[in-house]
Amino acid sequence: MWRNRSLMSIGKRGAALAVGALAWVSVAQAAEDPKGVEFFENKVRPLLVERCFECHSTTKKIKGGLSLDSKEAILKGGDTGPGLVAGNPDASLLIKAVRYHDENLQMPPKKKLEEAQVKDLEAWVKMGAPDPRTAAAGKLNPFDSIMAEGKKHWAFQPVKKPAQPTVKNAAWVKSPIDAFVLAKLESKEMQPTMPADKRTLIRRAYFDLTGLPPTPEEVSAFLTDRTPDAYEKLIDKLLASPRYGERWGRHWLDVARYADTKGYLAGGVERRFGYSYTYRDYVVRAFNEDIPYDRFIKEQIAADLLPLGEDKRPLAALGFLTLGRQFLGNQNDIIDDRIDLVTRGLMGVTVACARCHDHKFDPVPTKDYYSLYGVFASSTEPTEKPLLGTKPDPKDNEAYLVEHKKLEDKLAEFRAEEVRKQMAEIRKRTGDYLKTAVDTKAMTDRGAATKLIQERKLEKDVVEAWVKQLDALKSKHDEVFTPWVQLAALPADGFADKAKPIIEALGNDAAKPIHPLIRNALKGRSITSLKDVADRYNETFAGIENKFQEMYAAAKKKNEALPTALRDSQENTLRLVLLDEKSPSFVAEEKHDILLDGARPKLRELKADIDRLDAVHPGAPARAMAMVDKDKPMNPVVFIRGSPGNRGPQVPRQFLEVLSKPDRKPFEKGSGRLELAESIASKDNPLTARVLVNRFWMLHFGNPLVRTTADFGVRSD
Repeated sequence: MWRNRSLMSIGKRGAALAVGALAWVSVAQAAEDPKGVEFFENKVRPLLVERCFECHSTTKKIKGGLSLDSKEAILKGGDTGPGLVAGNPDASLLIKAVRYHDENLQMPPKKKLEEAQVKDLEAWVKMGAPDPRTAAAGKLNPFDSIMAEGKKHWAFQPVKKPAQPTVKNAAWVKSPIDAFVLAKLESKEMQPTMPADKRTLIRRAYFDLTGLPPTPEEVSAFLTDRTPDAYEKLIDKLLASPRYGERWGRHWLDVARYADTKGYLAGGVERRFGYSYTYRDYVVRAFNEDIPYDRFIKEQIAADLLPLGEDKRPLAALGFLTLGRQFLGNQNDIIDDRIDLVTRGLMGVTVACARCHDHKFDPVPTKDYYSLYGVFASSTEPTEKPLLGTKPDPKDNEAYLVEHKKLEDKLAEFRAEEVRKQMAEIRKRTGDYLKTAVDTKAMTDRGAATKLIQERKLEKDVVEAWVKQLDALKSKHDEVFTPWVQLAALPADGFADKAKPIIEALGNDAAKPIHPLIRNALKGRSITSLKDVADRYNETFAGIENKFQEMYAAAKKKNEALPTALRDSQENTLRLVLLDEKSPSFVAEEKHDILLDGARPKLRELKADIDRLDAVHPGAPARAMAMVDKDKPMNPVVFIRGSPGNRGPQVPRQFLEVLSKPDRKPFEKGSGRLELAESIASKDNPLTARVLVNRFWMLHFGNPLVRTTADFGVRSD
């Protein structure tokens, strides 16, 4: 696609596609002033939809006989007469209603429009109330008319070869493109400019294809070459130059919003992408090695799902998706950025505008946005980035591995130490966890229960585990926690009197022993409430844990063997109760992340050191900023008004309706990324080629055929 074709060849093919696209433009002359229609679409239509259609639309309900679905309907008005008088706001009932001057005519009834919105309506009526909607369209859901009309838009039609125009100066025409250019010139009674001289031509070719000027020797050689194909040979030479891929790869990196850094992030995070350069190098190589455009697209969206064989270098193409802003880790925004990149960058469709509502102008419903959302939400970036198979210098690589292991060990050691400390804190606060388990179980409002846990600075998972454990202990004896279960069952009123006999009886029954340290903590102490009991448990377990931690710190300081048990057997057996994997106070390894909130800044700092090493060390092996499918793809739902907490209907992962055949089928292979890439690269998709040709034309000749290079929707040229 890229090379082995001269500049002339690229220009011919590109313009043929582009002119074919332009031939389909519908130049329907709107009866309304374009600026007025634009004002209506930007200011008035959204206002009618959001504040008026609830009561005055055929899609909702019709109150007072007034529909606002079309210009005809508004002019006709309702039970009280015509809705407006074009050009005269003061005589228009619609304006009188929104002004709230008449207490008997105030709309919307629940809340007055903002002053700026009233002014917009007044300005609209004053300019003649331009409104492109028709009565027929008004009978539909407002978006139905957008979909119906949008499907007719030139950019969504198949590419067809237009008839070549007849020109007077036929001898000037060397290619079909020339005929279109000359026909336009002749229609304006203009003549083509003189051909460029060879010195000008070689400079244009060099700057255009490589971005570099020719050397004096290269200029001289071209000027003295009198062969008929001198220019063609020059173009072939430039297209074969490595500089060609560097020059034109840079243009593609602009489309791909390529960056070496991640944008705004939390403090302590490495801002550089460790392996962004591998995507840059992939793009340059793709241009220089003539990778076909359809393959180029598929590799950038789904290289991990293609049969690559031994050459894993194409995995770097996935940087197209992953080298975007990180939005402080907000996955919904990251996915939105990827949807925008893929649809606008490759096809010129502003699908991201449908995140919160059906597209206001183009045939893209919100459901289509969330179909694509499901594709990217079913994909993830692997923790261990895949190697590309390229080998760094052995000495550099050896130095890198040594330094990398040192940093990895430092991170792992800090993480393990933080987990150990937090587990110890949980054990010290056993009484608090017991008390909170009782308190939250009695609460019917789960949100309030969660808030209570947060206020007491406890771990929610541990509290919930204690709730289950205490329920289980009600039916069996436990030498450590049976006293708590018995005392927790007492009412708050008269607690001290009712608790006294229970405490006095602890340990009296040989068949039901109580751990001596728990018995001693409760007997002979002032116990007036369940909180006092919790405090006694706290004191007991904290005292034991503090002794162990002191031993641990002393041994670590002296670089001695770390202790595993307390010297006192009673203290040790009580401590082991909470160390048991079945204890609610034991947090399993897969949940250790919940213990590390306070250590996040330091963890980010240590991880940033590793990322920095990967980014700058010459011995770091090249890896791909890759993406892989999740084990189980998710079934997306529409987020009403873009809010993840307001979930709407489920939608399948599938391609855009406007670019699909009537029998559109959901994606079936994993996340659907490969099927998405195939749909974009399909010869049946007219947008992909048009958008690329338009960009090539712009970059070669200064101005694009369609000025809105990333928007081929109904509001484009």
